[in-house]
Amino acid sequence: ARQSPTRAPCSSALILQHDFGYTYGKPPVEAQYTPPQDCPSADWSTIVLEWSATSKGRQFDRIFGVWLGGVEILRSCTAEPRPNGIFWKVQKDITRFSSLLKQNQTLSVHLANIVDKTYTGVYHVNVTIHFYAEEGVGKRLGLGSVLDSPADLILPISRSPPLNDGYWFLVQNSTDVQQKQFSIPRNVYRAVLEVFVSYHSNDEFWYTNPPDEYIQENNLSNVPGNGAFREVVVSLDQRVVGAVWPFTVIYTGGVNPLLWRPITGIGSFDLPSYEIEITPFLGEILDKENHTVEFSVTNALNVWYIDANLHLWIDGGLKKTKCKLLSYDAPPARHSILSNFKGLDGIFNTSASRYIAATGRVKTSHGKINVHTIQRFGYRNWMKFSNTGSAQTVRQRIKTDSGVYFTLPSDDLYSIQLIRNYPLYLYTNLQNQVNESYTDVTSVSLGFNENSFRGEESGFSSSSLRNTQDATGYMAVQGNLVKSGLGRTKEVYRYESNQGCYFRN
Repeated sequence: ARQSPTRAPCSSALILQHDFGYTYGKPPVEAQYTPPQDCPSADWSTIVLEWSATSKGRQFDRIFGVWLGGVEILRSCTAEPRPNGIFWKVQKDITRFSSLLKQNQTLSVHLANIVDKTYTGVYHVNVTIHFYAEEGVGKRLGLGSVLDSPADLILPISRSPPLNDGYWFLVQNSTDVQQKQFSIPRNVYRAVLEVFVSYHSNDEFWYTNPPDEYIQENNLSNVPGNGAFREVVVSLDQRVVGAVWPFTVIYTGGVNPLLWRPITGIGSFDLPSYEIEITPFLGEILDKENHTVEFSVTNALNVWYIDANLHLWIDGGLKKTKCKLLSYDAPPARHSILSNFKGLDGIFNTSASRYIAATGRVKTSHGKINVHTIQRFGYRNWMKFSNTGSAQTVRQRIKTDSGVYFTLPSDDLYSIQLIRNYPLYLYTNLQNQVNESYTDVTSVSLGFNENSFRGEESGFSSSSLRNTQDATGYMAVQGNLVKSGLGRTKEVYRYESNQGCYFRN
């Protein structure tokens, strides 16, 4: 992980300032970006995007995105305001987008907000970019170091304007396939697809959705179904090249809004993106023709917001690289549900697994590079309904293991392995239900755990992240409004690496 700079930036530019009032169904707000002129060079060591905002009154949590030239650089959720006002700030390292930031671009923000007599909160937003100069450290020239540097070109795999929404695609059901055509230069030698994912409406809490048979046999009309398993499938010209089994982000209004003040749910202010290495497939797309990236979501209900950025590394010593796919294996995901219920009470066990692997060879001006990629996924969800369906318990764990292994012309190995583990526990109990009033008692445990391993010419490095939250609370609800309640949340964050450690609770 990159440490936050302790020195002053060589340039800080306020790119956008806007008040997001009634913006629902309207185009993204735009501002023009130009590269800074007051840094000694455009070889920045670190670039930080800063989102700062204030709001006052009552308002829902709102999902929003920030794009630069159609390339998404931040997916986030607003904080829910209070009558006396709030302020929050999000900072994100966007150094990997440095090739974009060296050119004039259009910065776009879409935050769909509604203001009326009940929901009065307007979001007053500043978007600033901070640039930090290199500190005289010479660049490493090995090919492994080049592979680890920011991409030379980044293409948006997103919708094109004009739009009355964000640049993201909307996947609205399990058969919906969204796609984008693209073409790439013929001298690309590495390609990585960075996928952004968020889920809303009937699938905001997809991990709590019971199977359809439970809904049908109990004649339920207002309960989202399709079971509790979801995966985002990414295809290239109708061939599956990767998948995303997403972390369970709980937004600032999710489950019980009182749990997320002032601590917000893991990932809600900076939703994680997910990388898919598609270098083995370069031989299929280095022909100057249009090719298609497709997104679908297994078992999806309305609605999922998905787009991607295609990061490309270009060989300046060749007009055309040559690539060949040597092996490919992507069997369908295995998915099973065991149901045992009577009336509104019962237990459901859901499990799933998937494996995707590919090997390719790229001929570059540096010599031949062999690359092997692999993705492994595991999923378990245990769900119980009790108290005539008014109480629900969910225990879930998602495991992902992705690896990329380059054999370089020098016979050195450049490798990246990322192992993630997402545990979730959720208990909700609806009590005192009368008409549109009820009391919701809640307990939540979230975890985002990650082990990272890197091998390159300069040596081996590793890091470990353990980020956990435990929350309990209750709220009295009338209609859609929280009338009273209480929330308690504890977070423990521990990061360790070869460079040092960070701990906070």
